[in-house]
Amino acid sequence: MTTQILSEKLYAISDLIRLPRQYGTALVLCPTLWSLFIAADGRPPLKILGIFILGTFLMRSAGCAINDIADRNFDKFVERTKTRPLADGRLNLKEAVITFIVLSSLAFALVLFLNPLTIALSVIGISLAAVYPFVKRVSHLPQVFLGIAFGWGAIMAWAAVNNTIGLPAILIFTANIFWSTAYDTIYALMDKEDDIKIGVKSTAILLGRHVYKTLYLLYGIVIIILAAVGFISKMGSIYFAALFLSFIIFEYLSFTLKRSPTRETAFRVFVANALVGLLILAGIFADYVI
Repeated sequence: MTTQILSEKLYAISDLIRLPRQYGTALVLCPTLWSLFIAADGRPPLKILGIFILGTFLMRSAGCAINDIADRNFDKFVERTKTRPLADGRLNLKEAVITFIVLSSLAFALVLFLNPLTIALSVIGISLAAVYPFVKRVSHLPQVFLGIAFGWGAIMAWAAVNNTIGLPAILIFTANIFWSTAYDTIYALMDKEDDIKIGVKSTAILLGRHVYKTLYLLYGIVIIILAAVGFISKMGSIYFAALFLSFIIFEYLSFTLKRSPTRETAFRVFVANALVGLLILAGIFADYVI
């Protein structure tokens, strides 16, 4: 393989795993770190923190790869995805599968440094990530399944610290299902017309004209559940202030999208969710430090 071909393949792989676009990693990482910091009373061991940050990056990258593998025959018909490397031929199926296997294997290797319970839970996590891309073939609720897959890190993080699964972790996991359903419904709005044509299902299609009311409700439920986490975990005023501010931002984002339901607005609102997730994380961290 010549240097030029190798360079082109590496660039295509970076596109496959969305390397320049890490807001997806932030969305997966936030509930994991919410759980990790609360489980460790704001002082998670650096080894565990590093494992989950790097592991999240690897698994999100692997998830992008398996998603494109599953969607390779659909992406070429969708305006937003027709230039993905499998859709436009820059990568072949074998190369994408190898990329998925390598990334998943590296992520699993990291988990081997944690306790047996977390290792067992990671097998479920990898399975969820592998199954998710195929849910949209059979159900209008792939966004809900995405929330389960993305939120599993919260369960694993708690187990890594305490060698058990606590109620706060279960609540964070549940909150993430509602949160992911909200922001991925927004993401699905960008492809709604193309998805209808090719037969791909989503909550954006299922909800129809009720989508904006549902977003208001979903975001409200997220904050209520996270408030319950705060009460159970005896969090302080900074945490609850961060939740209140996050609620205002969530509702404003929903209003903004309703007022301007364009593809560009949907994308900006989707990305803003990652920033709100980091705001909540900052509230947790500051609550323990100050």
